[in-house]
Amino acid sequence: MTSILTTFARRITLLALTSLAITMNADTATNKTLFDFQATTHAPAWEVVNDDVMGGVSTSRFQVLTNGCSVFSGTVRLENNGGFASVRSAPVRENLASLTAFVLRVRGDGRRYKFSVRTGAGFDAPLYQCSFTTKPGEWEEHRLAFGDFVPTFRGRVLTDVPPLDPAKVASVGFLISDKQAGPFRLEIGWIKASR
Repeated sequence: MTSILTTFARRITLLALTSLAITMNADTATNKTLFDFQATTHAPAWEVVNDDVMGGVSTSRFQVLTNGCSVFSGTVRLENNGGFASVRSAPVRENLASLTAFVLRVRGDGRRYKFSVRTGAGFDAPLYQCSFTTKPGEWEEHRLAFGDFVPTFRGRVLTDVPPLDPAKVASVGFLISDKQAGPFRLEIGWIKASR
């Protein structure tokens, strides 16, 4: 009788583990976490690129805090034909071909930001952008469909390049260029790709 119960218990455990594995595989098939700032292993160095590359004087920084989020903050200035601040991730090299959108968990200041994606490594590669507007002080999730991303180069929309190819994501980032001078602050909890 004991051996029958032991065999039964093993089968139940195996079934439970198999069910868990199937559930986990289904989740990874519909969601892929690119950056989770609650886990420091998912927060490599990010690079700040501001309008000072063209003579502007805007400033920004990117910090990973200990409370489970990162912060992109600074001051946009319009002098010297400036007016933007941005940050981009280290290379991610993700094939997201089976997915359809990025999902961002952010808390902003009421300003409009752009989420950006690079598919090439060069500085002259097109930058694909999609805008979202934040509510002051509220955590939100923004779903940005791959088809809504617009190819740009130095702020100009490109018409002779293909749409965003999710199989070639090289890096992601955030940009503020809403033509409003002043301080900004965007907290980021995580960045995912989703079906």
